[in-house]
Amino acid sequence: MVLIWTQFGVKHKNVNVKCKVRVMHRGDSSGSSSSAESTRSEQDTPCLSIKPTGKDFYKVLGVLPDSNEDEIKKAYRKMALKFHPDKNSDADAEDKFKEIAEAYEILTDPKKRSIYDQFGEEGLKTGMSMAGPGNVFRNNFHGDPHATFSSFFHGSDHFDIFFGNDLDGDEDLFNPFRRFPFSHVGGFTGSEGGLRRGQRRLQGEAVVHDLLVTLEEVLHGCTKHVKITRSRLNPDSRSLRSEDKVLNVVVKKGWRAGTKITFPREGDETPNNTPADITFILRDKEHTQYKRDGSNIVYTAKITLKEALCGCTVNVPTLDNRMMPLPCSDVIKPGAVRRLRGEGLPMPKSPSQRGDLVVEFQVLFPDRIPPQSREIIKHSLAQC
Repeated sequence: MVLIWTQFGVKHKNVNVKCKVRVMHRGDSSGSSSSAESTRSEQDTPCLSIKPTGKDFYKVLGVLPDSNEDEIKKAYRKMALKFHPDKNSDADAEDKFKEIAEAYEILTDPKKRSIYDQFGEEGLKTGMSMAGPGNVFRNNFHGDPHATFSSFFHGSDHFDIFFGNDLDGDEDLFNPFRRFPFSHVGGFTGSEGGLRRGQRRLQGEAVVHDLLVTLEEVLHGCTKHVKITRSRLNPDSRSLRSEDKVLNVVVKKGWRAGTKITFPREGDETPNNTPADITFILRDKEHTQYKRDGSNIVYTAKITLKEALCGCTVNVPTLDNRMMPLPCSDVIKPGAVRRLRGEGLPMPKSPSQRGDLVVEFQVLFPDRIPPQSREIIKHSLAQC
């Protein structure tokens, strides 16, 4: 009887496996033999050519089996950018992109790489022991190459432009944005949502609304609660839903008409466009007593001809519901102006300071004068 003892020495997944063959005859425990063959009992003899089955992940990334982690990361970056389906329109780009992600996940994980080097892809799928029974490790690729891509680029998914050139430069592996501006990486992989592959969504046109505010609200500051209805994209990236939202518009003291308040990305969204901005433009609501002139407010005081000639005291209302007496002893001409300092609106840049309440006089003339009064007026005004 002949017994054969084999010892497999797997050095690398791409290297043929050789075995040692020792021929032992019955009764010869030392393994020696008087035959000619016995002199080569310890000779290494090629007995089987074995290669681990499955994908060659080193070839997928275009690196050598002895590549270090930095070289693998650099290779992944180059290949992922090249075959990203939002940039590459080839029919097999999606499959290659996934395969590249899987290769990167395996070759940058020391445990997975060790098993892969010894047993190949099948070893990862079926579970191979790294240190004997009880230490079985299985590879479970999460199957989302976009998650791998986003994680590699520091979790960012909102880049400005999609992909640049010069992928072979010596960029800092841990600063992937130094030479490449990017666009949204989780975008569409087909044209069903309205975009062709490789296109990025542009932001929709801003929605502008006028926002009326009273002078009292500008005096004290306020918060307006504005309910809007907007379109939003469903998770399928194609259909839309309608939703309501209340925007809290803060109006600070003294803000002037024409001031713009913008809520970024709160407007409508479509398959072709990212959410639009919503902008509110302040407009002064017409007031029953005042007109606004910057930080000043203008009040028109109507007085009689007698009051204009003989003097009077005018009670001027303020925005905070007070009455301020304004004595006028001199002759008041039509269109004359008096000022109540610090009774206007807050200054936009210095809310603790306020403008003026400007009083414009409107003189009311009588429609007719009795003859006797006319003679008295002539005599009284003869020297004027």
